Amino acid sequence: MPRKNPGEAPGRALIFKRGNESLLTYRLKWAAWEWLHSAARCRAIGFEVKLEGPFGRIADVVGVGPGNRVYLVEVKSSRGDLSRDDHTEHDRQRLEARVPRVQEAIRLTAGVLEAAAGHARAERSDDFRADPGYRQALSEHARVVRRSEALRERIATYSTKFHDASYLRVAHCHYIMAPSGLLAPVDLPLMWGLLDETPRVHVEAPVKQVREATAHVLRAIARANTRDMMVARGAVASTEAGEAAP
Repeated sequence: MPRKNPGEAPGRALIFKRGNESLLTYRLKWAAWEWLHSAARCRAIGFEVKLEGPFGRIADVVGVGPGNRVYLVEVKSSRGDLSRDDHTEHDRQRLEARVPRVQEAIRLTAGVLEAAAGHARAERSDDFRADPGYRQALSEHARVVRRSEALRERIATYSTKFHDASYLRVAHCHYIMAPSGLLAPVDLPLMWGLLDETPRVHVEAPVKQVREATAHVLRAIARANTRDMMVARGAVASTEAGEAAP
């Protein structure tokens, strides 16, 4: 388990802990902060930083070190958490390829439902909705519609973060912070390093040549830290702070 950070002193609130994150995730984020500060010698560090603009994806921890080297750390407390971002663009295309089949299923079940309704009205004009055939057709059509809605939602939130070239261009070094033993080096996506909660490096991340954007990264960290301070002081709710970030 990650060791406690100073924000966990007895009688004190967990500083900057988000309501939707577990204690393990919170501690791993602080372990990443400690590694960035002590090992990578970063002096500008932030949690939940948007490096792709106000509507971009959120990086768990970001730091700027000597020579303006930008470090990005994604915290993963479980394999399930990891798998949510570990998709390729090919995986997304395969998921999107299912859409026409589901739409065709909706069309077919709608036709069956219409026919069943016509038959039920002919047999039971007083209460056709009670007809077993109609009820079964209605249930099947509703099931397919729900499947279509779930597929659309999954596509909308489908993350290719670990393999997305544009995300790999926002920092010189990308790391995954995970509990010791959760991931083996062979489990790592290409171009990512591995940290554990002690904190120490298990796999060194390759240093990429990326476009100079130090001023942009520092502004993003400053916005994230301002938001977190406002939330910690109760000046604004966390959701409002996130929406208000420029």
